[in-house]
Amino acid sequence: MDMLLQVLVIGLLLGGIYGLVSIGLNLIFGVIRIVNFAQGELVMLGMYGAYLAYATMGLDPYIATLIVMPALFVLGVIVYRLVLQPLASESSMQIFATFALLLIFQNVVLAITRGEGYSVSSKLAGVTFGIGDIRVTMSRLAILIAVTLTAIALHFFLKRTMIGKSIRAVTQDRQAARLMGINVERTFMITFGIGSALAGLAGALLSPIYTMSPGIGGNFILAAFAVVVLGGLGSVAGAYFGGIIVGLVEALAGFYVDPELKQAIWFLIFLAVLIMRPTGLFGQVGAEEVGFREQA
Repeated sequence: MDMLLQVLVIGLLLGGIYGLVSIGLNLIFGVIRIVNFAQGELVMLGMYGAYLAYATMGLDPYIATLIVMPALFVLGVIVYRLVLQPLASESSMQIFATFALLLIFQNVVLAITRGEGYSVSSKLAGVTFGIGDIRVTMSRLAILIAVTLTAIALHFFLKRTMIGKSIRAVTQDRQAARLMGINVERTFMITFGIGSALAGLAGALLSPIYTMSPGIGGNFILAAFAVVVLGGLGSVAGAYFGGIIVGLVEALAGFYVDPELKQAIWFLIFLAVLIMRPTGLFGQVGAEEVGFREQA
C-alpha cells in the first residue's frame, strides 16, 4: 500500500509538470486554432531565461518568473504579429511556420551555448519533506501548486475580465465578435502572448529540476499535445486534469507494467478517449471545430 501511494504521489507531481506545460498550449490551440509546435521551445527559452537571471543577477529561478513571463509575453506578441498573423488565411502554413520557429529557437540557443548543459540551483529545490515513508521535493510540489493556481487564475481571467471575455467571444464566433467591435487580430495576438508567458512560467519553474539543453522542449511537447486533446480544446480544467491523468497513468504503467511502455499506454488511453469522446474529457460538442464554448 505504501508503494502504491508513493507511485500515486510521483504521478501526481509528474502530472503537475505536464499540466503546467499544457495550459499555455491549450489556450493557443483552443482559441487561435494554431498547432504551435514551438511551444516546447518557448518552455526551453523560459528555462534559459531563468538561468540568465540566475547567472547575471543572482535571482532564484522562482523569483525570475517575474522577469521571464513578461519577456516571453513580449516575444509571443512579436512572433504572432510578424510571423503568424500574416499567414492567418493559410492555416497549414501557420503549422509549418511554428515548426520553423522550433528549429530557429533550437539552433540559436545551440549556437549561443555550444551545446553545453546548464543548471540552476534554488534553496527551495533542496527542501524535502515526508509523510511516513514518502519523500516529496519542494521543487516538484511547487509546480503542482503553481499549475493549480494558474488554472484558477486563468479561469477567472477568462470569466471576469474584458480581455478574457473578448477571447471567449472571438473563439465562439469571430465574425460576430468583429461586428460587436472586438479587435479579433489584437485578441489573438494577446492570447498568443499569454500562452507564451505561461510557457515561460513553466520553463522557469522547471529549471531547478532539469539540466538545460536546446532540445529539452521536445521532452514535454508530445505529452502536452496529448493532454490538450485528452482534456478538451480550450478547456482550462481539461489541461489541468488531463495533465494529472497522464502523469498518474505514466507513473502506474512505468511501475506495474514496463517503463519502456509507459508512454505507449497513455497514448492508447488517449486514442480510446478520442474514439469515444472526440471533444475530449472536458470539451463541449463543437469545441473541436471552433474552440471552447464556456457558459457566460
